[in-house]
Amino acid sequence: MAALRVEPGAAGVRLDRWLAERLPALSRAKLQALIADGRVRLDGRVPKPSHTLRGGETVEVEIPPPPAETLEPEAAPLAVVHEDAHVLVVDKPAGMVVHPGAGHARGTLAAAALAHAPGIAGVGGPRRPGIVHRLDKDTSGLLVLAKTPAAYDALVAQLASRTVTRTYLAVVHGRVRRDAGVIDAPIGRHPHARVKMAVRPAGRGKRAVTRYRVLERFKEFTYLALSLETGRTHQIRVHLAALGHPVAGDDVYGGRRAAPPPVAVDGYALHAAQLAFAHPATGAHLEFTAPLPARMERLLSHLRHSAAPGRG
Repeated sequence: MAALRVEPGAAGVRLDRWLAERLPALSRAKLQALIADGRVRLDGRVPKPSHTLRGGETVEVEIPPPPAETLEPEAAPLAVVHEDAHVLVVDKPAGMVVHPGAGHARGTLAAAALAHAPGIAGVGGPRRPGIVHRLDKDTSGLLVLAKTPAAYDALVAQLASRTVTRTYLAVVHGRVRRDAGVIDAPIGRHPHARVKMAVRPAGRGKRAVTRYRVLERFKEFTYLALSLETGRTHQIRVHLAALGHPVAGDDVYGGRRAAPPPVAVDGYALHAAQLAFAHPATGAHLEFTAPLPARMERLLSHLRHSAAPGRG
């Protein structure tokens, strides 16, 4: 518990801003969350984050301990596509978070992988053992994890040099007019919604390149194959939304204009279907595929039977 005295010169300053200046180890958002949770008291009372200070008050802050630096293994089913002494390739289901983060402390793929292969403890970060790349929670498909430090370094280097090949399948809103195309648009943090990414002006985001190819067209949807040349956060979802064709089921980037898909997809209609890389120990070319999940098959079946599609 930290006890602070508000100096007279702080009169008129918001409580959360005043605390952020005196507790720099905590972000303003974290302090607002502590206030909302009742962990901050102003002269013994629970205030609002926007409370304006008068000066002379006593502020008590209950600072919770930092999260553990290690990850506890959690036994959970894993769809193992390939495994050897160096790498583990899995087919992640939609709904599973890859590694612990805000609001997702348990039930992660990292914890399940640690239970499956305890030797990956200490490979990479302590809270994301073996994780060299990720998929969004509601995206399904292929991920490779490193089982040794040498494999981790080699796979990270391949990702940085863009020699890892990743192909995705997606059902998007609207009829994509071009049979194939390249979206080359920088991606950075959304200027107003900090939990989102957005296409940004040159110089305000990192270069992001997504290639797409039409597989099938329907009346109000299009089935696409996509490949990544870069690996920015939410890249496919952001690029397709910027193109005017958000991924079906993506409420974050779909906006109000995108009606729900006619069949529930239990996540995003986005699947990492192919993954290829050089084996980190032998250099052999490895290529894996993951079948389209039933949730997306149901959507495509419905679209195909609702109206005769035009082939892309």
